[in-house]
Amino acid sequence: MQTVNIHEAKTHLSRLLEQVAGGEEVVIAKAGKAIARLVPLEAMPKKRRLGLLKGKFNVPDDFDTPLTDEELSQFEGR
Repeated sequence: MQTVNIHEAKTHLSRLLEQVAGGEEVVIAKAGKAIARLVPLEAMPKKRRLGLLKGKFNVPDDFDTPLTDEELSQFEGR
């Protein structure tokens, strides 16, 4: 991990960003004390496609019926 002062970071920002894009981390310091860290962004997650699992499973008709008192106590760990 490379540490640079603020002046150097401003002067060489493009070069530092290329290093970060390559996977390195860069710490920016003021008077020798770290104040910021440049890190590569994680890849953006793919958008989800609606209906991807259509037909893969069935929801039973009684899916949303209330639980019995016994089932509820078991679910809650009583």
